[in-house]
Amino acid sequence: MGADHEAAARAVVELARDERFGDLEALFAPPLRAQVSAETVRTAWASEAGRNGPVSAIGTPVSEPIHSGLVRVSVPVTCERGGLTMVMAFDETGLIHGLRLAPPATAAWTPPPYADQETFDEHEVTLGAGPLAVPGTLSLPRGHEPRPGVVLLAGGGPFDRDATSGPNKPLKDLAWGLASRGVAVLRFDKITHVHGAQVADTPGFTMSEEYVPHAVAAVRLLQAQPMVDPGRVFVVGHSMGGKVAPRVAAAEPSVAGLVILAGDAQPMHRAAVRVTRYLASLDPGAEEFAELIARQAATVDSPGLSPSTPAAELPFGLPGAYWLDLRGYDPVAAAAALDRPMLILQGGRDYQVTVEDDLARWRAGLAHRPGVTIRVHDADNHLFFPGAGPSTPAEYEAAHHVDAAVVADVAEWLAPRVRPGGGGGPGCP
Repeated sequence: MGADHEAAARAVVELARDERFGDLEALFAPPLRAQVSAETVRTAWASEAGRNGPVSAIGTPVSEPIHSGLVRVSVPVTCERGGLTMVMAFDETGLIHGLRLAPPATAAWTPPPYADQETFDEHEVTLGAGPLAVPGTLSLPRGHEPRPGVVLLAGGGPFDRDATSGPNKPLKDLAWGLASRGVAVLRFDKITHVHGAQVADTPGFTMSEEYVPHAVAAVRLLQAQPMVDPGRVFVVGHSMGGKVAPRVAAAEPSVAGLVILAGDAQPMHRAAVRVTRYLASLDPGAEEFAELIARQAATVDSPGLSPSTPAAELPFGLPGAYWLDLRGYDPVAAAAALDRPMLILQGGRDYQVTVEDDLARWRAGLAHRPGVTIRVHDADNHLFFPGAGPSTPAEYEAAHHVDAAVVADVAEWLAPRVRPGGGGGPGCP
């Protein structure tokens, strides 16, 4: 660990700066090479360069051990009109197992004003067993009366338990806000965050494998806590976590209900085309990336899509089996088949999951269902950070907190609720 990995990380940034993407790809470990090509990196880097300008300085790398012998190294990069952080995961031989471009970490996370740390305690937990177990955090309100509990599911991508992005930790905001209002909360690192190399080498990996086993384990662990009412444990999913939440409830019938926060309902590959075209309208430097995504999305729609389709030909480097599963999954129909109450919240300024393209599908598909509450927070973006004007990626680079009104909505909806037949009242409003 240490200096060798940090020097290697700096060299990777220099390769990208000098547009030597073929040389960079040669450093990829086989699982990463199967998902990401030199062209993919070139396009992503060109998008950042178009927005931030040429690299003017490379900062001091910071390394930390993560899991399975891998070391994560983050390198701050200063550009003429902004900056970014290049994050890499190296093995002991110096090969790269993970690579992403993240917002600059310009500020440290601070607790939201609605969190009262004197009202709850936190404990580390482990979900699952064996080589694919993941760590998590249990936030337990102080007191003795039984209380509702929630399992938080992060959005798409290799997120940690807090959904950390730059200076922001939206799931930690939500966990601390709910715990301060008497709700027990369990959040955990995604398997793709902790075991990315093993996952990349797993044939047939799908969204279900990414979420469901650890989400079910989290529900059961939360139900076993003495201060938690086992009949009032809910799943709260953000973005892709909201999309997959109906699958978790179908797999674990004891789930009392669902809270879906900006859950995408439009097929994801088509949403990716819409989003990247929107980004290209803001930044002409992103046009090349938008065209790449459009070509890859057409491959997803193709009847020739199969588990053997190279991941480099598909959006975000996700494998063919993953896209086959997504292509055949309708989250709204899956939710409609459940007999659980649901709260669906949407940000009015969200350009990733939108009122027009996604919430309209939830409304239409669940219109016949009692016990479904849908609300739009007009000022909020995809992470439920309030703001004004059209939302852009630059919003996520500054420090924000999840809207207090969203935390209140979730806490107040949870408070009186039990499963139908649970002995404490109806499960529907």
